[in-house]
Amino acid sequence: MVKKVLMAVFMLLYLYSVAYGIFMTSLFRIPAPFIFGIPLLIFFKEEVKGFAYKTEVLVLVTAILIYYGFAQSDIKNAIANSIVITFCAAYFNYFVGSNYRRYSISILIFFGLLFFSCMVMVFNHFFLYPAIQLRTLLMGEQIQQTPSGVSLTIFTFGYQLAALVSFLPVYTVVFKKSLLLKVIAVAICLAFVYLGMNRSVLVTFVVSNFLFLMCYYNYKAILIVGVAALAGFFLYSYIITKSAESTDNIITKNAGSDTRYSRSGLVAENLNIYADYPYGLIFYGKNWDDVIYRNQVFGSGITSHNAYLMFFTYLGPFIGLGLLFLIYRKMIDPLKRTIRNIRSPDHAFLVCLFFAFIGVSMNALSHNGWLVGADGPTFFLYFSLLHFKRLKLPDTSKKQMNTHRVKLETSPV
Repeated sequence: MVKKVLMAVFMLLYLYSVAYGIFMTSLFRIPAPFIFGIPLLIFFKEEVKGFAYKTEVLVLVTAILIYYGFAQSDIKNAIANSIVITFCAAYFNYFVGSNYRRYSISILIFFGLLFFSCMVMVFNHFFLYPAIQLRTLLMGEQIQQTPSGVSLTIFTFGYQLAALVSFLPVYTVVFKKSLLLKVIAVAICLAFVYLGMNRSVLVTFVVSNFLFLMCYYNYKAILIVGVAALAGFFLYSYIITKSAESTDNIITKNAGSDTRYSRSGLVAENLNIYADYPYGLIFYGKNWDDVIYRNQVFGSGITSHNAYLMFFTYLGPFIGLGLLFLIYRKMIDPLKRTIRNIRSPDHAFLVCLFFAFIGVSMNALSHNGWLVGADGPTFFLYFSLLHFKRLKLPDTSKKQMNTHRVKLETSPV
C-alpha cells in the first residue's frame, strides 16, 4: 500500500513538472526531472528490454544543441531542454513500459492538470490578486503575465489550453460519452478559449476538431459543423458581444491589439530577414540581434512568434528541413494507425492524443514554444503517441462482442 502511494505521489509530481514546464525554482535548485523522475525509474520500473527511443532522443537532442547551443549560444537552455525531453522518453520506456493502466492513468492525470490550469485561469479573471498569489505558489516563481493559468506567461499557458481543447471533445466522442457530456465538453472548451485570450488557440480548436469530425463522421460531419456554426453565430451575436466588455477576453484583446505586432506582419518581416540570409543565420555567423537592429517591429527584442520559421531562419533549409523530417517522420505511423482505427475502442486514446498533438503543433505557428523548445504538452504528446504501439492493449472489442453474444443467447425468441 505504501509503495503504491509513493508511486502515485512521484507520478503526479513528475507529470506536474512536465505539464506546467517546471524545471528549477527558487525553492528546488535541483532539476524537477531528477527529483521526481529518478525515483520512478529506479523503484517503480517496469520489466523492459533496452531503450526504445534512442534514435528519437538523439535526433531531438542534436536539434536542440544545434539550434540553442550553437546557433544562439544558449547552452543552459540547450542542456535543460535535453534533460526534460530525455527524461520524458525514459518515463514512458521504463516506468510505463507495456503497462496500459499506467499509460492511461498518466494521460488522464496529465490532462487533469491542464484542466486545473484552465480553472485557475478562470479564477484569475475574477479574483486577480489571490489568483496571482496562487499561481506564484504553484509555479515557485514570480508570475510575468496575467490573467493566465498555472504558467508564467499567457503564451506558455496557450499550449496547455491548445492541448486540452483539442483533446476533450474528441475524448467524449471516441469513448462513447452521452450527447449531454459532448455538448458540455464543447461548451467548457469554448469558455476556456474565450477567457484564455489566445487567438491561436481558437484556430487550433476549430481546425483540430474539424479534422477529427471529418475523419470520424465522414460526410455527416458537414451537418454537425453546420449546426455548430449556426450555434456559434447565435452565441456570438446575441450573448458574447453584449457581455464582451465585462471582463478581459479574446474579443477585447483583439480589439485593443497593435496591428504592427500582428502575427501576419511579424511573419512577413521575418521572411524579409530570411530572404537576406537564405542559408540560415548560422552560416553567416549572425544571431537574431544582429539582423533586426534596423527593424522597428523587432526592435523591442521580440521574434516573429513562429517557432518553425525561426528554426529555418537560424538553420536554413538544409539543416532545418533535414532535422524537421527526422523529428516528425515518427508521426507517420501514429497518423496511419489513427486513421485506420479511428472508431476502434482499443485505439481511443491514440485518436485523442493525435488530434491534441495536431493542436499544439499548430499553436507553434503563432508562438515560440514547440517540440525542440521542450514545451511540456508538446513533447509529452509526442512520446505518448510513439509509445502507444508498445502497449498491451485491453481487448475491448472482444469484450463487446462477447457481451453482445450473451445478450443474443439470453434474449427470448
